[in-house]
Amino acid sequence: MGQLSPETIAIVKSTAPALQQHGVAITTRMYERLFVDPEMKALFDQAAQESGEQPKRLAGAILAFSRNVDNLDAMQGAVERICARHVETRIKPEHYPIVAEALLPAIKDVLGEAVDDRTLQAWGEAYWMLADAMIAREQQLYRQA
Repeated sequence: MGQLSPETIAIVKSTAPALQQHGVAITTRMYERLFVDPEMKALFDQAAQESGEQPKRLAGAILAFSRNVDNLDAMQGAVERICARHVETRIKPEHYPIVAEALLPAIKDVLGEAVDDRTLQAWGEAYWMLADAMIAREQQLYRQA
């Protein structure tokens, strides 16, 4: 797994309180951005969207990630479950950039002036560190299936 700089880690960790307060608004906004694309929308369980369960689950995962960005071992079980779910629902490596392009602007949409470019850059780096690890694990799972 790639290494993040101490500065990037500090920035991501510093956003945890804002994510705790606004996480569901951010993930709800992210899905709005994502679902402009019908192909992306089709990959997701719409009942879990409408109930608010999926945005809440993702917000919890992002918050946990922000708190443990320097200790991903603490999240190993959660990451393993997410990867297994991604393989079940046929998530592919090419979907990850599309999610990044929905998530990062959603953070800006919701937090506005509270988020500067360096914070978004740090989140981009953290996202891709985790995404690369998940893609590698999902490729293993696809091969085993």
